[in-house]
Amino acid sequence: MKILVTGGAGFIGSAMIRYLIAKTDTEVVNVDVLTYAGNLESPDKAAASARYRFEQVDICDQNALQAVFDAHQPDAVMHLAAETHVDRSIAGPAAFIQTNIVGTCTLLEVARQHWLALPEPRREVFRFHHVSTDEVYGDLDATDEPFTEITPYAPSSPYSASKASSDHLVRAWYRTYGLPVVVSNCSNNYGPFQFPEKLIPLMILNALAGKPLPVYGDGLQVRDWLFVEDHVEALYAVLRDGKLGDTYNIGGQSEKTNLEVVHCVCRCLDELVENKPAGLSTFKELISHVTDRPGHDRRYAVDIEKIGRELLWQPRETFDSGIRQTVSWYLANLNWCHRILERSDNKH
Repeated sequence: MKILVTGGAGFIGSAMIRYLIAKTDTEVVNVDVLTYAGNLESPDKAAASARYRFEQVDICDQNALQAVFDAHQPDAVMHLAAETHVDRSIAGPAAFIQTNIVGTCTLLEVARQHWLALPEPRREVFRFHHVSTDEVYGDLDATDEPFTEITPYAPSSPYSASKASSDHLVRAWYRTYGLPVVVSNCSNNYGPFQFPEKLIPLMILNALAGKPLPVYGDGLQVRDWLFVEDHVEALYAVLRDGKLGDTYNIGGQSEKTNLEVVHCVCRCLDELVENKPAGLSTFKELISHVTDRPGHDRRYAVDIEKIGRELLWQPRETFDSGIRQTVSWYLANLNWCHRILERSDNKH
């Protein structure tokens, strides 16, 4: 089997590739345009495999995408390429519309033409897996039940609106054209190789540098945290055994406020870092509350009963075990962080 992974130089995409190369005998084609957050070091040792190929292609470029499909003849697509940072979407929504909506439409059409041209046995097994976010559902009050797969969409930010749009497109290509699709919506991911603009790696790097740890508003916004390696195991289960046309919510069953997350990062750093910046007795002293961002969703939580019942998946990591692994990885890979930040600065 050959799987084409879009966004395979990003955080979740690279974790997906590492999993596929390490845990399966699948061939993998990594399609990534290498934006500021893309890094060819992220697939790590998987990139040395004879079963791995990389194509630097923009998913909005139909001709280039078509050439990739023609050359590699994939049996499945796992679509993870996306602009994902909410703050960036507020400052500049156009890139999110282009990549997340136009790019998804372009990819769907190229995949559909490829699927139609396949011989019957291969057409029967072809799959298009669209990877999305729980943010498409909007937010919850403290006492609300978690999102299910039939929760109405109510996106709040340009980012979540663009992802909601891409979800609708994928389902339309299933309903209208019969393209064999599955969709998954995940909660907040964390783990190794995450770009340092996101909450957890940002807190780690700021703390080590003695910089403030900025927490939006009161810091009581609640997120369900999912360790990325648990997520990609779930994604493979959805691709392999998910029911065509269906959606699967994937969560970590670890609801935490943003402030709790930052406190947990600080505790790990207090334990693992011997030499703190001058004058600090604990990293929590660096926490600073800043003006909340516009339209900030209050709480996300997803119900994972369906994926557990149908695909027998459950997260392996607790938040405590996952965050300790994550902090330890960043402490051991500070050079990776500095390189990716330097490249990002050079691209702006």
